[in-house]
Amino acid sequence: MPLTPAPHGERKTGEHARSQVARARDTLRQYESLAAAPAKLRSAVRGHVAALAQEEVSGRLVTMRVTELKKVAKGLRLAKLEQAGISTVADVLANTRDQLLEIPGIGAQTVDEIKAAAELLAERSVADTRPRFDPARRDPRHSRILAHLRAEKTATAAADDLREAVHRFRSRAEPYFAAADRAGSRLAMFFSRRRRKDAALAGLEALEAVNADNETRALERDLAAALDRARPERWTSDELWGDYEREAASINTALAKITGADEEDAERAEDFVDADLRQAIETLPFDRSLLRTDLRFYQLFGAKYVVYQKRAIIGDEMGLGKTIQALAVAAHLAAQGQRRCLVICPASVVPNWLNEIRKHTRLEAFGLHGPGREEETRRWLRRGGVAVTTFNTIDRLESLPQRSRIALLVVDEAHYIKNPNAKRSMAVGAAIGRSKRALLLSGTPMENRVQEFASLIGHLRPDLAQQVAEGDDVVGAEAFRRTVAPVYLRRNQEDVLTELPEKIEVEEWVQFNASDEDEYREQVRRRNLMGMRRASSATAGSAKLERLAELVEDAGAEGQKVIVFSYFLDVLKAVGERVGDVAIGPITGKVAAAKRQGMVEEFARREGPAVILAQIEAGGVGLNIQAASVVVLAEPQWKPSIEQQAVARAHRMGQTRRVQVHRLLAKDGVDERIREVQEHKDLLFEHYARHSDAKSTGAMATATAVASLGDDSIPLEQRIVAAERARLGLGRP
Repeated sequence: MPLTPAPHGERKTGEHARSQVARARDTLRQYESLAAAPAKLRSAVRGHVAALAQEEVSGRLVTMRVTELKKVAKGLRLAKLEQAGISTVADVLANTRDQLLEIPGIGAQTVDEIKAAAELLAERSVADTRPRFDPARRDPRHSRILAHLRAEKTATAAADDLREAVHRFRSRAEPYFAAADRAGSRLAMFFSRRRRKDAALAGLEALEAVNADNETRALERDLAAALDRARPERWTSDELWGDYEREAASINTALAKITGADEEDAERAEDFVDADLRQAIETLPFDRSLLRTDLRFYQLFGAKYVVYQKRAIIGDEMGLGKTIQALAVAAHLAAQGQRRCLVICPASVVPNWLNEIRKHTRLEAFGLHGPGREEETRRWLRRGGVAVTTFNTIDRLESLPQRSRIALLVVDEAHYIKNPNAKRSMAVGAAIGRSKRALLLSGTPMENRVQEFASLIGHLRPDLAQQVAEGDDVVGAEAFRRTVAPVYLRRNQEDVLTELPEKIEVEEWVQFNASDEDEYREQVRRRNLMGMRRASSATAGSAKLERLAELVEDAGAEGQKVIVFSYFLDVLKAVGERVGDVAIGPITGKVAAAKRQGMVEEFARREGPAVILAQIEAGGVGLNIQAASVVVLAEPQWKPSIEQQAVARAHRMGQTRRVQVHRLLAKDGVDERIREVQEHKDLLFEHYARHSDAKSTGAMATATAVASLGDDSIPLEQRIVAAERARLGLGRP
């Protein structure tokens, strides 16, 4: 007798049902693998770093004389050891205790002390050995570490991004697993009553629907891609080193946190904060939910220090991120509902602050400077966020009522208010008085400027200022810093960034002043690209020149010498006149080679502050200027290689200090266009069109300009001039 065909629903039982359950469970297992990947990758990073350190230390110990053991264990008697041919620390470690005891004249206690000292020296050497990534060398061992860091970062981000989608999938799929499992067993289905069969088939159909819907398919694709990107071997050397060149700071931060070096370095730094205060600060809860950037341990401590102390000065050495620490405080306070932060700074660095706010936080940024500042002030007061104004504007903000309470007031370049009798000092002092918290930022050490520093402290802690101003008992850097520790925090690069590359590059964005802008606009009107570049550089009376002078002053205070590069001779002349007797040069194409070298030698011999001036295509090649540890590029060059060659005059073998490179860039001008060319970015023509003066140019003219600017057949220089004309509303290009 022929068998009766099974109902349609029952034909899906068995293997088909099992495949549906397996598919759903595999989706959940994939997410579990993804969520577990970051911890495994971090462990692998630590292993690779430790192996690399051990390898490097082993090579170092081979050349380390055995007499170095006396640095960790005084009084060791080593003569018999050396006579026996044990001449290096590596030799000590390579020989067993019994082998060393065979050396005539050496007893058991001495052997134990020698072995312990050698092991301690090796341990310290390993702890002090950190990877220093060099994109020029691309060491394969470093590439392996970078690959695991990249995989860990992408896995962590993907696991966070997909968490909610996986939660939704789990809540929709898991309730049907038991029923679908029953449908997967033909035997179980055969012996089940009709109601249980129907329930199993209904559960299977529901699970099929979950597996088949678009959200699940998207989740499966995203999980597969994320797991692929979580494989270190998936990343090419070019991808890894390209990332490192773009994001060295964040990658080094991630590595330091994973290995524990970040906290170790911060703990070793001498910041003169006493133990009780340190414990109170470190245990302070801190909300980082509105930050986009991860903080180094010392940066987090600095931000907590400000929150705890309420009024403070952060005087960290240049390049350690005083700005991000200030913004971290603002973000923490905003997350607690205190949303008004005001930054006071020189007009030239307002654009830089606005950029940093958007880059590092989720807070809204407001520029209270120039036309429209009153409207912006009212918007800031209503909405909260970080507002940036200038020393010369703070007392003219009519929309900022005297009764307004500011959660945090940040004063950048705090030396601007060192004279308590100056009008701007009094205006800032009044704003500090209306603020719940106040933070002064200065990268210039204060140890040798007691009176000036006392005036800064007076804005924050008049009681402490009086103690500092008395002066006689506060002599010497250590005594001074212990006295001012309740209000002043300073860390140095060599203490908290042991892995820091030897070159630090900073973009110094400045805003045109009125005369700069008038001259620039005139050159754009004339379609004079070279004139536009010159007007954007450090010419006499310009905002760039003032910022350059500040950098020179700060470098001199730090005991550093400066080299300034520019394409334009009149810029170098203006710089020389502005900085005065410390200037040497300029080195130009017309200066004979012997005379150029003489200038370099004079620069190296000069005691105290010194600035050598050089035309970038003349001084940027063929000279060794290791005496300079600060490089200032007065304007961007068309070819990045020209800048790289110039920087290499100081950043080269024989340099004993880290080189700081400052690129002076003018906001809203041709400098931005040149940087886009350097970075191979598209010119942001749509942005220009959106912000151009439509009333002057008319919609048709704007549209025509934008269309022509994307035409590669037009020389780049002409398109840049046309872009600026469109942006400034100067009619048809």
